[in-house]
Amino acid sequence: MGSMTPDEFTLHESLRRAGLRVTAPRIAVLTAVLGEGQHRDAEAIAEAARKRLGTLSTQAVYDNLHILEEAGLVRRIQPSGHPARYEARVGDNHHHIVCRRCGVTADVDCAVGEAPCLEPSANHGFIVQEAEVIFWGLCPQCQQETHTEEPKEQLS
Repeated sequence: MGSMTPDEFTLHESLRRAGLRVTAPRIAVLTAVLGEGQHRDAEAIAEAARKRLGTLSTQAVYDNLHILEEAGLVRRIQPSGHPARYEARVGDNHHHIVCRRCGVTADVDCAVGEAPCLEPSANHGFIVQEAEVIFWGLCPQCQQETHTEEPKEQLS
């Protein structure tokens, strides 16, 4: 396989440990998920993967994202009204905060270390394994834009 950087070796080993074949498209998609700008949507992941490979079908991107998610190497979140986003932070108990205006998403560590961090008032016979919380608000950039767009109130 020629010489690999330590990061490439780690990716290859992660795929193998998950029982997956190491393929160029899979490496490109996983690298894109791991890359700058966590919580990327499939379109951004496809664009980054194509920069690495030159060509890759949209279906191949979705197929690989699904396989990587099933293998536990990526996590899919889908905030209401926004496209699904993917992240490589898996295996811990964290939540997300999403900007209502631009959709930027960030991780929020859970106040309680183990899952589930919240208990429902009634579990209806379910064994609760996880609580998924999404906080909503305005990111700092959108707050700035909001302040510049709104007319200042005159004090009398």
